[in-house]
Amino acid sequence: MPASPPPDAAAPAAATAVDRVALRAQAEEVLRRLVGRDDARLHDDQWQAIEALVADHRRVLVVQRTGWGKSAVYFVATALLRAGAGGARRGPTVIVSPLLALMRNQVESARRAGIAAETLNSANVQDWADVHARVAAGEVDVLLVSPERLNNPGFRDEVLPRLAQDAGLVVVDEAHCISDWGHDFRPDYRRIRTLLGDLPGGVPVLATTATANARVTADVAEQLGGDDDAPPLVLRGSLDRPSLRLQVTQLPDVATRLAWLATTLPALEGSGIIYCLTIAAAEQVTEHLRSAGLDVRTYTGQTDPAERETAEADLLANRVKALVATSALGMGFDKPDLAFVVHVGAPSSPIAYYQQVGRAGRATARADVVLLPGQDDRAIWEWFASTAFPPEQEVRATLAALDAHGTLSTAHLETFVSLRRTRLEGMLKVLDVDGAVRRVRGGWESTGEPWSYDAERYARVTAARRAEQATMLTYLTTDECRMAYLRAALDDPALEDGWRCGRCDTCTGTTVGEVPAEDAVASARDLLAVPGEPVSARRQWPTGLASLGLDLRGRLPAGEQVGEGRAVGRLDGLGWGGPLRAALRDEVPTELPVGLRGPVRDVLEAWRPGVDVVVAVGSAGRGALVAHLAGGTARLLGVPWAGSLTAVGTPPRHDVNSAQRLADVIRHVELPDEVAEAVAGRRVLLVDDRTDTGWTLTVAGRLLRRAGATEVLPFVLGVG
Repeated sequence: MPASPPPDAAAPAAATAVDRVALRAQAEEVLRRLVGRDDARLHDDQWQAIEALVADHRRVLVVQRTGWGKSAVYFVATALLRAGAGGARRGPTVIVSPLLALMRNQVESARRAGIAAETLNSANVQDWADVHARVAAGEVDVLLVSPERLNNPGFRDEVLPRLAQDAGLVVVDEAHCISDWGHDFRPDYRRIRTLLGDLPGGVPVLATTATANARVTADVAEQLGGDDDAPPLVLRGSLDRPSLRLQVTQLPDVATRLAWLATTLPALEGSGIIYCLTIAAAEQVTEHLRSAGLDVRTYTGQTDPAERETAEADLLANRVKALVATSALGMGFDKPDLAFVVHVGAPSSPIAYYQQVGRAGRATARADVVLLPGQDDRAIWEWFASTAFPPEQEVRATLAALDAHGTLSTAHLETFVSLRRTRLEGMLKVLDVDGAVRRVRGGWESTGEPWSYDAERYARVTAARRAEQATMLTYLTTDECRMAYLRAALDDPALEDGWRCGRCDTCTGTTVGEVPAEDAVASARDLLAVPGEPVSARRQWPTGLASLGLDLRGRLPAGEQVGEGRAVGRLDGLGWGGPLRAALRDEVPTELPVGLRGPVRDVLEAWRPGVDVVVAVGSAGRGALVAHLAGGTARLLGVPWAGSLTAVGTPPRHDVNSAQRLADVIRHVELPDEVAEAVAGRRVLLVDDRTDTGWTLTVAGRLLRRAGATEVLPFVLGVG
């Protein structure tokens, strides 16, 4: 279908007389081109949504399972609107889509139907000017926009108003992200309310999601707007997925779970996804499966974008057995023949879990879905919960800083508030949508508008998260039908009393995979038992430190830098992560636990740092533990322990941003004269219990280098 000319500015707000029988026939012809099948027909609910959009120009919310055909609704509606069906020709469809993977799939699908589709996202900035010109010339039928673009100052002020005026249809994909009741609320999505509010009358709007319970559905429908005569049309269908075989397999430890994966995956048909809760776990699972001869790839938020795209293509073409992924692959990956989904660790929400397993079995008769819960799952949930909306005093401190100092970058704001970068940025996006701050070129500024802290709502959201966790824990042990349990958790309106799927492990009493042989478990345990992670200190000071009374800027001189060191393991990792977290909890042991002494020795023997002296970082909370570690390390290396840097004042907090952490450390750490004399002209091993931001090692190492140490190498128990 060739792209249509720009819309008629005088088009009526809604069609007055539409031949709906002919319109459906036209819609099904577009569908056949889209899917490449002559026998393709629209579901009744698909047609109801398309009819409401094209003939009645309504706002529609579609809550349907993955694979139901939500994208067909907006691509077919686009083709009809652009061709003038139901009235005058319309402008391009604007689709707000959350992930580049989803955008790539959607562009390819649209082009198969002859629909001219383009994207605006962070990965194609160089093409924006050309895309804008093509949109203005009427050469683009579908424009996909990432939600982050909606709050880019230039896009928001210059492009968004034009899109709102010219759009023929607006689509909000993964619409549960609008609602802070949803499991994957994203502040950028709240900007969509502004886009919808600026639309001329009669522009249809479609919101779609596969993962919304009753509360999220009602919230999203309310935010879609509409009017009293034509409120949003909500279409919710059954969430049953007849191809999915759900099971939970309880295994005693991490090594057994890895061995289960290595022995079971080869027996599973096709390719799939293995989900992990943390990046470290995904990397370790990948390493183990590769060592077992399986062709797998890692896919996380830290994976290079080009590598992500290659990994997606390899999985789509079944060139790999699996992608080992975090929730970065949770939305938007379209592989109808995905044969299995395995979770190493349980997500904290049944809604999130349903969304991830919903990627499987869309075009297959069977897809195996296995959950391998871990002992540390709840601790990981608690960590993610700590990134929730901040307490009121932190928000007020941010607003006060902007009121007092004008436009500030996020990095400069960190010198006035304690929030870590990710949490600060999330809070600023919420404040932006609420009208209290505004993102501008160069950072953020206060609008001066009054703002109230909705403590009651935030508390209710937190309570809802806790309830979801409890529901997920029950899922792990229930003897009910697992699909019925998930459907109930998502308030499936089509679920009948007493319904059972007849496919899951509780319905059939059968599972895939077996308890692995002891030699396989031993192999996994040997891999996990290998300690050692690289550790680096900082090379660059944060910006804006003058606000904290620190005259530090730019790059640290080479003569003050710390070299690369080692840690026993990552605190968020498998294997040594659990013992390390146990050793560094609030009830700190006064000596290094016996179970960690072997790994310390193994790391040092493999590393052989070749130092002349050991120095410990002083600690008010863990001083005895660090001193014991430093003394034992010195004995193992056969070098003297020169003592500890002194800890003064209140111990620095770990739950603050980089700039505040640095300022705390500088005020907290001092170098005694006797230690300074002992390190002059020598290579130093700097020992501490853990590192996260890297500033303690940087500051302590800088003091040692300025005292004459020729090199400083850090050694810590845990990193992260």
